[in-house]
Amino acid sequence: MKPHILLLNGPNLNLLGKREPHLYGTISFESYLSGLVRLFPDFQLTYHQSNHEGQLIDWVQDYGFKVQGIVLNAGGFSHTSIALADALTAVTAPAIEVHISNVFARESYRHHSYLSAKCKGVIAGFGLEGYKFALLHFRQMLFPS
Repeated sequence: MKPHILLLNGPNLNLLGKREPHLYGTISFESYLSGLVRLFPDFQLTYHQSNHEGQLIDWVQDYGFKVQGIVLNAGGFSHTSIALADALTAVTAPAIEVHISNVFARESYRHHSYLSAKCKGVIAGFGLEGYKFALLHFRQMLFPS
């Protein structure tokens, strides 16, 4: 049975490929995801995106006791959602927080994340490749050589 990894994207990430391409690139997440599926055949990858905080919390709760890892780009909710941080604390799956842009090179309100302390690590500023880096970490963790 393949390890199951949940990939969650928060608000406005449904617009990847269209939204501020100078910050977020020109590739949709769905296009990028197909490449991740090919690169990580040893994982069962489940992907969800929502613009609604409660939906993200529901997915963390629904999957967080079943999957072996969560890759989470909560978008703007990273900087505002104590409730999402609480959900990460409540579940057993380790999470990695991903940001496409370097949040520390942007507006000061983006420099703090309520989620970071609840996650195993944070990857920021490497574009969509941050998701791949998170999956590489889970591969190393789940399949140590």
